[in-house]
Amino acid sequence: MPKGKGDATEYQPLLKGFKDTDRGIRLPSKSLLLAVSAAGIGGTFQYGYNVSIINAPTKSVQNFINHTWLERYDAHIAEDVLTLLWSTIVSIFTLGGLIGSFVGGTLAIKFGRKGALLVNNIFALLASLFLGLSRPTGLFELLILGRLISGINAGVALCVQPLYLGEIAPRALRGSMAMGTSIFLTGGILTGQVIGLEELLGREEHWPILLSTTCIPAALQLLTLPWFPESPRYLLIDRGDDIGCRKALKQLHSTDDYQKEMEDMEKERVSALGVQPKKPWELFMDSSVRWQLITVILLNCAQQLNGINAIYFYAHYIFKRSRVPDEKIPYATVGTGACECLTALTCGILIDSLGRRVMIIGGYSLMTLWCICFTLTLTFQEASPWVPYLSMICVFAFILSFGLGPGGVTNILATELFTQTARPAAYIIAGSVSWISFFFIGMVFPFIVNGLKQYCFLVFMVICCLVVIYIFFVVPETKNKTFLEIQLEFLSRDARKQRKSDGSEGHGATLLSTPL
Repeated sequence: MPKGKGDATEYQPLLKGFKDTDRGIRLPSKSLLLAVSAAGIGGTFQYGYNVSIINAPTKSVQNFINHTWLERYDAHIAEDVLTLLWSTIVSIFTLGGLIGSFVGGTLAIKFGRKGALLVNNIFALLASLFLGLSRPTGLFELLILGRLISGINAGVALCVQPLYLGEIAPRALRGSMAMGTSIFLTGGILTGQVIGLEELLGREEHWPILLSTTCIPAALQLLTLPWFPESPRYLLIDRGDDIGCRKALKQLHSTDDYQKEMEDMEKERVSALGVQPKKPWELFMDSSVRWQLITVILLNCAQQLNGINAIYFYAHYIFKRSRVPDEKIPYATVGTGACECLTALTCGILIDSLGRRVMIIGGYSLMTLWCICFTLTLTFQEASPWVPYLSMICVFAFILSFGLGPGGVTNILATELFTQTARPAAYIIAGSVSWISFFFIGMVFPFIVNGLKQYCFLVFMVICCLVVIYIFFVVPETKNKTFLEIQLEFLSRDARKQRKSDGSEGHGATLLSTPL
C-alpha cells in the first residue's frame, strides 16, 4: 500500500533509538529524590498548607474583624458585612491563584524552572508578613492582601513545579517523580490540618502565628533548592547550554544512564530548532496540539467538578450523623487528609508500572460508583442506625479513588502531552482553567446543594462517566514514551482521520509543525 505524504511511518526512522529496551525496575538517585523534595516543599506543599490552615481560625478571625470594626466605628459589624469580609478573605486566594497561573509560565521561561520556584518564594514571604501583622496593626485588610499574595504563590507553584519535576526525571521514572506535585500538595493539606488542631496552633490567641507559618516552607526551599541544578531540558533546548545540561544530568541521574536521556533531549532540540516558546493564544490556533489542549482543559475542569468538593462539604454532616462528637470531628477531618496523602503516595508507586490511562480511568470509574452509593446512603440516612457508617465509608472511598486517579495523574498529563516549546503555555492554560473552575464550583455549589440536596452527586456521576469515555477513546498511554513519541501518536491519528475524510491516502496532513 502506497504511503501518503503525512504517513506516520516515514517519520519512524527519525525516532529510532527512542524506545527503551530496559524494562527492569529502576530506582531514582538520591540527588533526584532530594531535588523533588526541595521543589515540592516550597511549591505545592505551600499551596496545600494555605488551603487547609485557613479553616481552623475561622471563628477567631471573625472575632478579630468584629473587634476591629467596633474600635474603628464604635458599632458592632453587621452580620452580612462580616460574612462578606470573611468570604472575601477565603475566596480571594482563588483570584490570586488565577493571577499566578498567568505569570507562572512567563517566569518559567525567563528565569528557568528552578529560578521561577525560587523567585516565587518572595510572594510567600510577603504573604506571611502581611498575615502575621494583621492583628498587631489592627488591620484586617492585611488578611485580604496576604491571602491574595498567597494565591499568587500557589498559582505560580502549580504551574512551575510540575514543569520542573517532569523535566528533571528520566523517562522511566517520569510518572512517579511528577507525582511529587500531588504528594506534597496532600502533605501540605494534612500538615495544615494537624497544625490547626487546638493542641498546637488552633487556639484563638495563636491564629496570627498559624497564618504566618507559611514562611517556613518558603525558607526551607530557599535553603535547599539552590543546591540542585536547573532543568536539563530547559538548559539544552531553551538556553542551548550543552555543558550545563550534561552537568545537571550527571548530578540528577547516575553517570551511566544520563547519556540516553541526553540523546532523547538532543532529538527534541532538533525538532524545536528555530521555534520560539509558544504563547497561550498560539496554542489555540495550532491544530497539531488540538486534542492535547482539549484533553488538558477537560481534565482540569473535571478535577474541580468531579464531586471531591461536595464530599468534603458533606463530610462534617456525615461525621455528626455517625455520632462522632463535635470536639472529635477535627481529628476525623485529619483522617481524610491522611487518606488523600496515602493515596498520592500509592499512586506514585504504581503509576509507572500500571500506566496513566489505567490509573485515571480506574479512578474516575470508581468515583462514578461511589457517587451512586453516596446518593443512596444519604437518601436512606434515617432508615437504619448503620446507614451513616456506610456514608462514612463512601467518603473515604471517594477520596481514595480521587487520589489514585485524577488527583495524581492530571498534572502529569499536562507535562507529557506537550513538547518543550508548548509546555509553559499549556500550563498557563491548564492553571487558568483549574482556578476558574475552582472559583465556579465555589460560587455555584451551594445553590446546587440547596436545589438538588444529595442528588447533586448524580450530576458529578455523569461528569465522571463522561471523562472515562473521553479518556478511553482519545488519550493514549504515555508511560515510558518520549515527548516526541507522544506528539507523534496524536498527529499520526489526526493524519489517518484526515486521509479518511479526504477519501485518499495521498492527502494526509503534515505530521509535525516543526522539523525533525
